[in-house]
Parts: sequence; structure tokens; C-alpha cells
Amino acid sequence: MMRRIGWLILVTISLWTIPALAQERLRASWSGASPANAPVWVALEKGLFKKHDVDVEMQSIGASTIAAQALLAGELDVNVSSVATLVSSRLAGSDVVAIFISVPTFMDHIVATAEIRDVRDLRGKVGAVNRFGTTSDMGLRLALSRLGLDPEKDLRLIALGDDAARLAGMKGGQVHFTIIVEPWVREAEKLGFRSLFPIAKLAIPFHWNATITRESVIRTKREAIRRFVKAMTEAIAVIKQDGEGTMRAIGKYLKIEDRDALRRAWVDLKDVVPAVPMPTLDGVLTALQEEAKKRPEASKADPAAFVDQSFIKELEATGFISSLYRR
Repeated sequence: MMRRIGWLILVTISLWTIPALAQERLRASWSGASPANAPVWVALEKGLFKKHDVDVEMQSIGASTIAAQALLAGELDVNVSSVATLVSSRLAGSDVVAIFISVPTFMDHIVATAEIRDVRDLRGKVGAVNRFGTTSDMGLRLALSRLGLDPEKDLRLIALGDDAARLAGMKGGQVHFTIIVEPWVREAEKLGFRSLFPIAKLAIPFHWNATITRESVIRTKREAIRRFVKAMTEAIAVIKQDGEGTMRAIGKYLKIEDRDALRRAWVDLKDVVPAVPMPTLDGVLTALQEEAKKRPEASKADPAAFVDQSFIKELEATGFISSLYRR
């Protein structure tokens, strides 16, 4: 009789557990062909999501704006992309928040034609961005301002399209400089262009790449989100300490085999990804200040409403993050 009761208790517990385990599944995406997404790629390649017991259905969505729409429509639980979509979505009344920061500043390089040897030589020249209003456009304007140039008066910027189109514009003499991230800076140098200035040196606070979710998702899937963040945090430790593994992941997802280009991408990345990937108020504030130029109400927004720091604070308080660097 006791055995039968014990068996019934075990079956009952199992039935209760099955729905709970099913809730651990997360639908996630990453956007943009950039090494900034390396934490996602490393987590996938190293099996870190499985290690931390979270079932992640990961997909690539080309544009961060499309991924943001999927997140708001409830088709995604988590999106890894630029914070620009976070700001615009939250200002429009959504409940999106940043919970993890992969890259806390701009990683692009200002790349110029060979005759330009100093940032001051950009005065009077024509520069190219992908599209106006994009993260790269914002990064270039902020960098030029901090380097002593007024992007509205001292030079002219035009929208020319993707990296290939902008490099073609430089080669054809249509423009004199642009903004590119490694590993494609290496490709620009092969064409005879010069890496004039790595914008990361300015340490402009901006969440160039972040993990974004919704407050409603956190309420219903908090444990799964916690495990997702834990896996991504460990992926950053791998990036900082395992150059070969990181280069393999970047090469696989960007379809690049040039070892020097991959090494340069890793060096840029490992120096900027934060060991404690806490979303910061300053990182949001920069985006809000830029958005306020188009939408005055952005200047009144509270940056704290755009972030949830609880997941990283927990990992830091429990000693998990420090344990990743004791090897």
C-alpha cells in the first residue's frame, strides 16, 4: 500500500513538473551581421544554453526593427540587437527593457581614403553612412562631435547603403570616409583605405548591442530569462579568455576565413565586452538625448524605466561572474 501511495505521489509530482519544464523554452533572435552578436554565437557553439538548462529556439532576423516588431507581437521572448529599438519602442508605450549588455559603446572605426591622415583632415569632406537615423549614423556623428568636428557644418554626410556600397563610393571618389566595424576594416585596408580612428577609444556610453525582452515576459518566464542571461554572461567570459574559440564562432556566422581579420575582430571585441554586462542608465541616456532631437518627449523620459538590472545584480551577488575568471 505504501509503495502504491509513493508511486502515486511520484506520478503527481511529475505531472506538475512537466508544464514547468515546458515554460523554460524561450524564442529568441539576434539581428545584424556584426561581431557584437558573438555572445549569442559563442553560447550556441559552446552549448551554454543547454548547460544552464534553458531551451532556446534561436533565429537570425536581419533587421533589428523587424525583430522588435516580433517581440512586441509576442512572437519572440528575447531579442539581441541595438538599444535604438528599445528606446523607440518604449517611448511608444511598450513594456520592453534591456536586461543584458553585450557591447556598451560604439565599436566602429572611421575609415578614410589614403590621403586623409588625421581626423582634422575630414573637415570639408564627404562621409557616408548606411541610412540616416541608424546606430552607425548616430555613432559617427557623436564621434565626430567629440573629436572636435561639427557633423552639420564642418563636413557633409550622405546615406549610401551597406558596407560594400560605401566602400565602392570611396573607391569611386564619391565620398572620402565612412564607418565600418572589424573584421571588414581589414577588407577596407586591402582596398588601400586607412583605419583613421577606432570609435571605441572614446568610450561613448551607448548600448550598441543589448538583450531586450518585455516586462510581461519576465513575469511569466523569469527563471528561463535568468538562465538565458547566465549563459550569455558565461559566453562573455569565453570571449575574453578564448580567442581561438571566439574567432571560430565569428568566422562561422559571418562566413569569414581570413585569420587576421578574425583576430582583429576578436581583439576589438574582447576589449569592449563587459565582464559584468549590466545595462546602465548612461547607456540609455545617450540614446534618449539623440532621440530627443526628433521627439522632444524623449528628454523627459527616465532612463531607469528602460532597464532591468536585477538579473546581472543577482549573478554578481552570488559570485557567479567572479567564478568565471578564476581559471
